[in-house]
Amino acid sequence: MTYTIPAHGKLNLTLDIVAKRPDGYHDLEMVMQSVALHDVIHLTCGTGTGEIALSCDDERLPCNEKNIAYKAAAVFFADTAIPCDGVDIHIEKRIPMEAGMAGGSADGAAVLRGLCAHYAPDLSLETLETMGAKVGSDVAFCVREGTALAQGRGERLATLPPMPACHLLICKPEFGLSTPALFGRVRLEKLTVRPDTTAMIQALEQQNLPHIAQHLGNVFEQVLSPEEGAEIFAIKATMAVHGALGVLMTGSGPTVFGIFKEETALKEGKTALEGNGRQIFITTPV
Repeated sequence: MTYTIPAHGKLNLTLDIVAKRPDGYHDLEMVMQSVALHDVIHLTCGTGTGEIALSCDDERLPCNEKNIAYKAAAVFFADTAIPCDGVDIHIEKRIPMEAGMAGGSADGAAVLRGLCAHYAPDLSLETLETMGAKVGSDVAFCVREGTALAQGRGERLATLPPMPACHLLICKPEFGLSTPALFGRVRLEKLTVRPDTTAMIQALEQQNLPHIAQHLGNVFEQVLSPEEGAEIFAIKATMAVHGALGVLMTGSGPTVFGIFKEETALKEGKTALEGNGRQIFITTPV
């Protein structure tokens, strides 16, 4: 039995770092949004090998136990005590890598959903999210999808009203950013501008797109190097000049997204951003 499962990327409407934890991780507060841009997971169950096999159409991605999709399958079989009768996982990459869009986490979540559908359809969403949290910080959200407030390491979730219909322009610079390295730069006392999470939630409840755009915020923008910041803020400025209601770097970056109401402005912004090794996508909230 083969399943084809979309693995939706995510954007951060807000990202705040609340505290440093005794275990070395950070407590976060984020409003997260799934988008239509997605990887595709082809999951074949019952191959008879008794093993997890992984392949990908992008040679940069490790196809072994270091891959989040592989880890997700291993956690599923361990936690459910269901014997693995052999699964093949093939990943079609569409979400840019090292982009702050949770591409790997989305792949892992899609594997969990597919395995659940085949082997344990009665498992609750909360159980799958708990498995996801063992695999990676964003995997629980990617299991749930939609619009949510995420706290702790990202495993404590509360569903929020959906983001209103709009166009999203996504631009990833030529370079990537390391999430652990960026966390290493954070000094909580030096984060002078923080997103207003309460205001963002109220804007979602009111379905007020201009207010959502007004309250975008990500504290990681304050710890970029001058070189990183020059490119990221240039992308933000280009989107703003071409009519974006709001612009922000998502996650630990370096990807920038802009919220557009008008399709004409969206296309003009896309054209203005092309070149310099950038990856550009047009998508929508889901």
